[in-house]
Amino acid sequence: MKSVKLRPMTAAKGMLLAGAMTLAAIGGARAESGKVAVDLTTLTSPFWTSYNKYIIEEAKAQGVELLEPFNSEFDTAKQITGVQNALALGAKGIIFSPFESAAAGNVLKAAEKAGAKVVAVDVAPDNGPVAIVVRANNVAYGEKACKFIGDNVKEGAVLQIMGDQASINGRDRGNGFRDCVTKNYPNLKQLEVPTKAWSGEDAAAGLDAILNSNPDLKAIYMHAGGVFLAPTLQTLKRKGLLKPAGEAGHIIIVSNDGIPQEFDAIRKGEIDATVSQPADLYAKYGIMYLKQAMEGKTFAPGPTDHDSNIVEVRPGVLEDQLAAPLVTKENVDDKSFWGNQL
Repeated sequence: MKSVKLRPMTAAKGMLLAGAMTLAAIGGARAESGKVAVDLTTLTSPFWTSYNKYIIEEAKAQGVELLEPFNSEFDTAKQITGVQNALALGAKGIIFSPFESAAAGNVLKAAEKAGAKVVAVDVAPDNGPVAIVVRANNVAYGEKACKFIGDNVKEGAVLQIMGDQASINGRDRGNGFRDCVTKNYPNLKQLEVPTKAWSGEDAAAGLDAILNSNPDLKAIYMHAGGVFLAPTLQTLKRKGLLKPAGEAGHIIIVSNDGIPQEFDAIRKGEIDATVSQPADLYAKYGIMYLKQAMEGKTFAPGPTDHDSNIVEVRPGVLEDQLAAPLVTKENVDDKSFWGNQL
């Protein structure tokens, strides 16, 4: 098969109708290449509910027959069951986010056996077969947070509230931050709070314990604002440590996601920055690549025509690494960010 030249398509927003998977296609759009199923990682994070809204209308806009999405709720067993159900309903394409990167092989093997194509969004599996991964560079997320914090904190303790380390996203963000601090900011003392399944409860409990032993904490890097923002701010407020930016005692906070709630927190001075994950583009290009893969097209490393690059991250695993800009008080009102368009 020959490689394809990529073409940008119009980003769109729609309404989410989440629930049990049915045979009904959403919106009545049809694709000659067959039905498509989408795994919804969770409905408790504003990032993922936004992504879910985008995926519905992108399927309509691109003429894809979309089975009603299913929510696996950070549960690998539910994810595997959901994919098996989708294949039984005739799905010829799957979009999923393997929150346990190593366990994704079960999903990929089941899809391959059924003759279905798979595109991974946001999280890369540890191995194939997968048509392509649509994802931003998560190591760069950690590096951007490190540089912002390092430029604003000269010495003292800084904390990572980490995503699940069973996910390559959690590992990449953690490694990017940790390695950058070690190399460039030796006066910063690194602390870490691990979480299981990106749990807000784990984040709050871990932060509380850290603050008891490090009341002079200087900065926090949250791996995911969608699940960690509220519990982090609530914990700081309860301890009397939620000081606005510019005030003595303010703890520098950098997040990941780019949700409206983070933008509001930046405007209020509660947090200082976030990395905007492109939820709209995840949906747009996830649908586009899957539709092309179902039509028999293949992809190759190199630049795309939508300001990104396809790279081979592991043997046989290609990844379109989309841009993910840093948002601060200086650009938080930029209308081009999807978090300002909802």
